[in-house]
Amino acid sequence: MPVDALRFSRSAQVLGVYVMAVVLGIPATVAAQTPKDDVQSIADFIQSHCVDCHSGADAERGFALDSFASLTAETPRRDWDTLAWEKILSRIASGQMPPPDSDRPSQAEYEDVITVMERHLQRQADAFPDPGNPDAIRRLTRREYQNAIRDLLSLPIDASQLLPADPSSDGFDNITVGELSPTLLERYIVAAQKISRLAVGTRLDAPDGVIIRLPADQTQEHHVDGLPLGTRGGTLVQHHFPNPGEYEIQVRLMRDRDEKVEGLSESHDLDILIDRKRVHRFTLKPPRGNDHTHVDTALNARFTVSEGPHWVGVTFPQQHSSLLEIKRQPFDASYNQHRHPRRSPAISEISIVGPFEENDTELVKEAEQRSSPSRAAIFTRYPAVASDARACAEDIVRHLTRRAYRRAVTQDDLVVPMQFFDETFRANSANASSASASSASASSANTDWRARFESGIQVALSSILVNPHFLFRIEREHERDNEEDGSQLAHPISNFELASRLSFFLWSSLPDDELLDLAEQGELHRPERLNQQVMRMLTDSRSDALIHDFADQWLYLRNLPTITPDLRLFPDFDNNLRDAFGEETRQLFADVVRRDASVLELIHCDHTFLNQRLAKHYGISGVTGSHFRRVDLPPDSHRGGLLRHGSILMATSYATRTSPTIRGNWVLENILGTPPPPPPPNVPALKEKTAGVALSVRERLQQHRADPACASCHDLIDPVGFALDQYDAIGRWRYLEGDVKVDSLGRLPDGLAVDGIDELEAGILRRPEMFVGTMVRKLMTFGLGRPIRHQDGPAVRQIVDAAAKDDFRFSSIVSAIVSSQPFLMRSTQ
Repeated sequence: MPVDALRFSRSAQVLGVYVMAVVLGIPATVAAQTPKDDVQSIADFIQSHCVDCHSGADAERGFALDSFASLTAETPRRDWDTLAWEKILSRIASGQMPPPDSDRPSQAEYEDVITVMERHLQRQADAFPDPGNPDAIRRLTRREYQNAIRDLLSLPIDASQLLPADPSSDGFDNITVGELSPTLLERYIVAAQKISRLAVGTRLDAPDGVIIRLPADQTQEHHVDGLPLGTRGGTLVQHHFPNPGEYEIQVRLMRDRDEKVEGLSESHDLDILIDRKRVHRFTLKPPRGNDHTHVDTALNARFTVSEGPHWVGVTFPQQHSSLLEIKRQPFDASYNQHRHPRRSPAISEISIVGPFEENDTELVKEAEQRSSPSRAAIFTRYPAVASDARACAEDIVRHLTRRAYRRAVTQDDLVVPMQFFDETFRANSANASSASASSASASSANTDWRARFESGIQVALSSILVNPHFLFRIEREHERDNEEDGSQLAHPISNFELASRLSFFLWSSLPDDELLDLAEQGELHRPERLNQQVMRMLTDSRSDALIHDFADQWLYLRNLPTITPDLRLFPDFDNNLRDAFGEETRQLFADVVRRDASVLELIHCDHTFLNQRLAKHYGISGVTGSHFRRVDLPPDSHRGGLLRHGSILMATSYATRTSPTIRGNWVLENILGTPPPPPPPNVPALKEKTAGVALSVRERLQQHRADPACASCHDLIDPVGFALDQYDAIGRWRYLEGDVKVDSLGRLPDGLAVDGIDELEAGILRRPEMFVGTMVRKLMTFGLGRPIRHQDGPAVRQIVDAAAKDDFRFSSIVSAIVSSQPFLMRSTQ
């Protein structure tokens, strides 16, 4: 029976029971107990199809079901552990069990047992809710901290330069963030001081700087997206200039292992751009002789710039290009003097240092005249006279703490920041009084109190940024009065806690004023209000965090910078291709989110997103330029859904070859949600090719599976990966593996034979609820900041069923998650 028909059949059964209950006046929970809906009917199924393998001391994988009926008698009940039921249901619903080579039940038997088990598990969840408990105190991740500073202060920062990376658990870096070591606390203090100084724009004691390094394997022979047409190579970065004044940019060029500047065989121009306008041009010339020591030592330029964020570009004007007179097509990669040398010079790093001479006239302007997004975010008021300074400071601190602490502000919250403000304002006043005694200038005195006011705001802001209410997400825990009362097993989180859960889920950042206002009014728990906010937030640009924080981790895109294929086998690979791989996948995911399309398009679609470099790698013509755009694909392109993307195909390969085992495991875990068991200890490695013996990877794995200890897992994993074997280790389509024809015949866990990517995608879409359920569990893990447990099974199934009614659109999945019990509640302690 088709999946949609199966889903309709099961839904119709539930609806029929409910209608009968209403007509007869019987409580629905009683009426749901149909003759089939009891433990015995499930026990009979287990006895007929499972006990032969899962019984006794030698039960398959140690999972014995001999006492299944007695263990689940008189349920639902408070102490019933549903783990075994959820395991059984998962294997049956996926078609994994009973095994394909055994005597399998009829489709009707499958439908009946799935319906009964789901309904029974749902009754247990309704009677004894267990929404789970994320850590009550959780530190912001590095990415969340970066986004919070951006939204609180309108200040772009690179938190990776300030804070260490967060450890990953269960696939995401926002799970194990409950501790704050002394070393990390020191980093937060230093970061707060630097950020507050940048945001307020107070005078610096000494020039500050930043260095931007380009990857050594970056080819720079072509146009970089965002830079002016007619240029090649280089980079474009956004930099926040804290004060108006004079800054210096220093440029260094790529060198080979002999410290020679690469590609410098003739003169080249090099341009410095501010906001895409040229402010300086250098001319590079080959050195006389063979000494390249000082070729780039004079590539320093000073310029005056206003405060705030500006785009800084360094690039080369494109010169004429000529055909290379060689016997074969040149590589697209061009970055290594000894394998595929650069044809032109390339940028290695740029540094931005300053200000050297601050513009004092600009610095003493009144606040409304100093144009900086961060100052506008901070100085919502500015005193006209010195006597108004403290009242204005308190208003500013109140505004900042409400956003930073993500809740209503009490007078106690203002005490510490205002104490820092008062001490700084008074201390600087005493210092300034002695200085002004020798100067009768009223203008100087006027400037002095304004500088003291801004210094006070800066230290007050620093204190806010190291406050636990900013650095930690805190949720209140409740204690249970009555152990037997099922209604006391869970409690709703507060409206402010819900606002934070929602914003960190969809934005990886602070709730905005609209969310906080609704929370303060007690409106956010209302279903219609909550759904309105979900739709609003998904259309906001801040929802890009779902791409860069959720999708990047779920789809292993964060692994790409660490992967480099064997360049002897794949000499055309470079960082440009690596970046293009990741961008294709991000843009496909973003397209589904922004169009609010069905998430099934992630599995199969007739389009993708390409630039010229990636299109050429895939063998798709008609795409020119460095920018990515949607490309409708011809039927024979072998491109489209996630499993055809170079990013995932490379991330699931070895440096020298493909790995059906890694690819199969990835599909089982991240697409189908049926991860295989961990391998037994001391499993021998797969033998690589032997001299004189041309064996394919499939043949070598077949030898590997001859060991029974290996076969138990590999018989499940490898056949899924074989279906992807027509893509090589960097995602190119192929027909041969060496001299051996690629055999892409595989099998899904339910026993369905699939030959190649087309049939693999079709097989996955036969059971769409498996992929959507997997995505729901990944989204919930990310959104809740905790692993998904077997107790969450009923909630996951409710979310999938709700999304199915809307063609599995992305917003319907998110709305159902946000409306679910695990998202809205906490378990009572």
